[in-house]
Amino acid sequence: MTSSLEALQRLLAERSARRGKFTLSSGRESTLYIDARLTTMSPEGLALIGTLGLDALRQSGWDVRSVGGLTLGADPVAYAIAYASVQQPPMIRAFTVRKEAKTHGTGQLIEGPFTAGDRVAIVEDVITTGASALKASTAVQSAGGVVAGVLAVVDREEGGREALLDQGFPVIALTRAGEITRHMP
Repeated sequence: MTSSLEALQRLLAERSARRGKFTLSSGRESTLYIDARLTTMSPEGLALIGTLGLDALRQSGWDVRSVGGLTLGADPVAYAIAYASVQQPPMIRAFTVRKEAKTHGTGQLIEGPFTAGDRVAIVEDVITTGASALKASTAVQSAGGVVAGVLAVVDREEGGREALLDQGFPVIALTRAGEITRHMP
């Protein structure tokens, strides 16, 4: 029987990973592109990520009350973990960090049931440089949250983990690019 982690790696390899010549959002060139949204937004991906992410958070000892990160990549990851927590209380709430504060209504930068004082895990679909997680962490801290660490579905193994660690944020990755490429044809 295939483990949940191996099933996630296979999904990412089949649906999300491509070889070629790509310019990443960081501006870096790469021969591997991982569009994790093709997995994180699928029913099977959501189910696997929710359970694996929740288990990883519980094992970390971070004792978080909410999870979220910079929209759009972090959204399905946060929602999957929150949903999985219903079956395995205590429940964890999900939130989204906008790229820019709204210019109407309440002008919020963070949406959802985030509360000042929350101990949170910043979530990511893919960590490359760590810039998105750092931006989300800054927003959460500015709103009175405490960032316990960063949970990523995929670590591209290109320095993002180290950049986050340098800023004092522990990092957990469910899988790494090297593990995904082993499942690619």
